[in-house]
This record gives sequence, structure tokens and C-alpha cells, in this order.
Amino acid sequence: MRNKLVNIPFPIKKADSFFARFKGLMFKKAPIRNEGLWIIPCNAVHMFFMSFAIDVVLINERMEVVCLYPDLQPWTATKPEKKAYSTLELPSGTIASLGIEIGDMITFNTTIGKLAK
Repeated sequence: MRNKLVNIPFPIKKADSFFARFKGLMFKKAPIRNEGLWIIPCNAVHMFFMSFAIDVVLINERMEVVCLYPDLQPWTATKPEKKAYSTLELPSGTIASLGIEIGDMITFNTTIGKLAK
């Protein structure tokens, strides 16, 4: 399944508690830029109460891309993906700019703390 190694070039905040996973990016007013959110475990997302589009990358436990949702719009949702273990929420356009494809291996650096406002 592996295609290429893709490094996300900006910090990714880890959301692995119930509240952090539930909240995600809801209610943020401005689109995220040069940052992202890694939701663990998570195999689907909703865009309710969102005011901007994002790119969504579903990955398995080996960090392989199993599903892509570029430019996912507010008030939509993804289908649950059985192969997915976690989800990366990234600025809209990231999938295209980094050339992320199904089967790619993803690497990134995680951060502690809140995303920018």
C-alpha cells in the first residue's frame, strides 16, 4: 500500500482526550494556517459549527493514508472508514500542495497546547 513518505511541514496538535476530540476545530472563527490537529482515535469527522473548509486525511495505525477529503466544507460529514485509526485536520489546500495520496506514509511533529486563535 505504501507510496511515498510525506512530512507535514508545520506543527500538529494532538487531540486524544474525549473533550479535545469532541471539540476539534469547532467554533474557531478563522481558518487554520500552518498548523493542524491529529485526532486519536477517529475514523470520521463532522463539520458542524465550522466556519471554514479544511483538508481531512484519515490514517491507519502505521501512519498510512487510507482516505482523503480535500476542502471539506462546513456543515458536512465524512463516512466512517473502517481502515482508519486517526484523522489529521489540515488547512484547506494541504493535500494538493503536498501531493498527499492514498497509501502515502505521513510524518509530522506534534505540539502541546492550543491551536492559534
